[in-house]
Amino acid sequence: MSRATAPARAESHRAAANGLPDATCPAELAEVQVAALASLDLHELRVRWRKMFRSTAPEHLPRYLLLRILAYRLQAKLLGDLDPETLRFLPALSKRGGRGKGRPAVPPVPEVRSLKSGTVLVREHRGTLHRVTVVEGGFHWREGTYASLSEVARAITGTRWNGPRFFGLRSGPVRSMGGQG
Repeated sequence: MSRATAPARAESHRAAANGLPDATCPAELAEVQVAALASLDLHELRVRWRKMFRSTAPEHLPRYLLLRILAYRLQAKLLGDLDPETLRFLPALSKRGGRGKGRPAVPPVPEVRSLKSGTVLVREHRGTLHRVTVVEGGFHWREGTYASLSEVARAITGTRWNGPRFFGLRSGPVRSMGGQG
């Protein structure tokens, strides 16, 4: 074993011994950390809030809301937050309650959307939940890497599909033949 890899392997073994995922996969790290939050009681969530936001948690927030806010912030920190246009849109929407004629227009979806490495797409098909991870140069599903989402959709369904539509990335309903989707 070379000296350069020894510290990395030691860190990986330490993480595995502590039940932590490999730090090279932010999606796995976020999933484990959010699951750990769910096991905390109200007091422990308030302590975690203090560390994360550097202020005391609002007293009126129940446990389930503290948990959701902390989970969101943790995921945003590890995987990236909402884009600036959406962040500007949400306060305008909340002021109007999301109803009525004065409702602000929904921001347009960008024509070119790129998926960042580490993004996990989830789709249920015929009672099975499928997780596809965006990787450099393609999409990882089960034991293989595919060049396009359409290839993954075809492997899952056995029929031709528009991959982005199958995974809900394009407008239009996601339907399966015979209601099996």
